[in-house]
Amino acid sequence: MPQAKVALPTDVSVITTYRCQMRCKMCNIWKNPTKPEEEIAPKDLEILPKLKFANVTGGEPFLREDLQEIVEVLYTKADRVVISTSGYYPDRVVAMAKRFPNIGVRVSIEGMEATNNDLRGHDDGFERGLKTLRELHLMGVKDIGFGQTLSNKNSHDLIPLYELAKTMNLEFATAAFHNSFYFHKQDNLIDNKEEVCANIAKLVDRLLKENHPKAWFRAFFNLGLINYIQGNRRLLPCEAGTVNFFIEPNGDVYPCNGLEERYWKDRMGNIHEASSFEEIWFSEQADKVRAQVRTCPKNCWMVGTAAPVMKKYMRHVGPWVAKAKLKSLLGRKVDCSCFPKFDVGQDARQGDLRTTL
Repeated sequence: MPQAKVALPTDVSVITTYRCQMRCKMCNIWKNPTKPEEEIAPKDLEILPKLKFANVTGGEPFLREDLQEIVEVLYTKADRVVISTSGYYPDRVVAMAKRFPNIGVRVSIEGMEATNNDLRGHDDGFERGLKTLRELHLMGVKDIGFGQTLSNKNSHDLIPLYELAKTMNLEFATAAFHNSFYFHKQDNLIDNKEEVCANIAKLVDRLLKENHPKAWFRAFFNLGLINYIQGNRRLLPCEAGTVNFFIEPNGDVYPCNGLEERYWKDRMGNIHEASSFEEIWFSEQADKVRAQVRTCPKNCWMVGTAAPVMKKYMRHVGPWVAKAKLKSLLGRKVDCSCFPKFDVGQDARQGDLRTTL
């Protein structure tokens, strides 16, 4: 079936560097650092189109000495810019917020102090991350919070972290660890599924009890995490490379950061090799990559690719959220072992977990 012509994207994730001072057990980026002289420069990002959202990530973005210049360029392209960081350098983060008061900051925290420091490989990682968030809060920065990546070893801290975020009036995001070229991992596997999923189910219940619709939709996202951990196909199709894209430190453009060479890995283009972003986005190569996304065997459920389709297919997600909230008001819990299946015309091959194409 011929595909409708794609529009320009709205979201970008800029991977500024693969250098990182953390030593995370669920991510080997730090074992595969990029060289500073090979990383994209701020001026290289001037090729980007107008966007709604830009995420600045790594590695550790604050190892870039020119990070403020990168953010300055991105603010000419997008109204909202969020930096994902370990929070290990409070002074650098505060300096960024002083120059850009509307900046968003998300600090990765993998559990309470002992758990976090064990998983992230630094004895003072938790303390530094919280210090960064406290200082931003005192400055009046609004778009701040932290996120936890769930694995075999930290789901017991999920609810305590959620409560900590509420106490500090911070955003709280969740993910589950994945394998990909980006993480340089192929052995991330949750084998204590029952325990992890039970803890996520508790979070779903807590989120539905909140008074803000944003929390209710996060409950749906977390149901998607349980669905992912159970090895099922996504609740909604992946449309990576349509609304969102990633830029590698060397300028390569990918639809997402979840690709694995054992399944497939193909770039859409490189910003150094094009005279305009449209030249990349509307190319035959980009169309080829989007076709591969439509038949991708992986069942990833990451916020970068889940959030856009949750918005696009609101007519499906909305009723689930409304019914779940009503159950919560009636004192009933959502059955987190029952997953809604939305047929929106996705290819049957997408997310079937086959090992070869």
